[in-house]
Amino acid sequence: MRCSKARIWAVTNGIAADCHQPTPRRPRCPRPVNYLAHLHLSEAANLPLSGAVLGDIVRGRLEQRFPSPLEQSIRLHRRIDVLTDSHPLSRVARERFPPETRRYAGIVLDVLYDHCMALDWPRSDTLSDFARRCAVAVADPEAWRLAGATPPCKIRFERLLCSYRNESGIDRTISRIASRLKQPQLLHDAARSWRTHVPQLRAEFPLLLNDLERAAYDFTSR
Repeated sequence: MRCSKARIWAVTNGIAADCHQPTPRRPRCPRPVNYLAHLHLSEAANLPLSGAVLGDIVRGRLEQRFPSPLEQSIRLHRRIDVLTDSHPLSRVARERFPPETRRYAGIVLDVLYDHCMALDWPRSDTLSDFARRCAVAVADPEAWRLAGATPPCKIRFERLLCSYRNESGIDRTISRIASRLKQPQLLHDAARSWRTHVPQLRAEFPLLLNDLERAAYDFTSR
């Protein structure tokens, strides 16, 4: 039986919809990272938070597949991915990785950006409150029905978001992503010294987030 993209995404993150069943062996999946930033930007743009996650699952053209606000949220996710990867700060950060590991440096940076955001939480509400609220909103059953997928377990998704503030949570996330790659050791090699990158990334991330917030505002104002 073929797994849906949402099921693949959910089991990769350890947040399969059935909270009471052990996570099965994980098939290959898209990059499951950057959720804190995506959710923050979608909420700031007053767009459905489910789109901030479905942007990693839904593929192809979007015209008339979803209600307009949800479509915009998915498009914003895609736009933020492009801007993050091409941002000068991201390019400089990738250059700090050894040349032989830079192919996977972008994945590591995506995880570490959420780690930096969790460490220096930029919002007035707490990370725990934000994670709890997002877990409910992301699991909107109608959005996932339209995507032909099953929403994630709220409890596990909340825990996933909160885990980004802990080093152990980052280690687990990197291991889960690596387990879906044909050559997992290449990601582990890129992430081997991830802790040494954190001080510089913490200094740079507020500038990156500010540019992404401005881009999200422009995106929804056009």
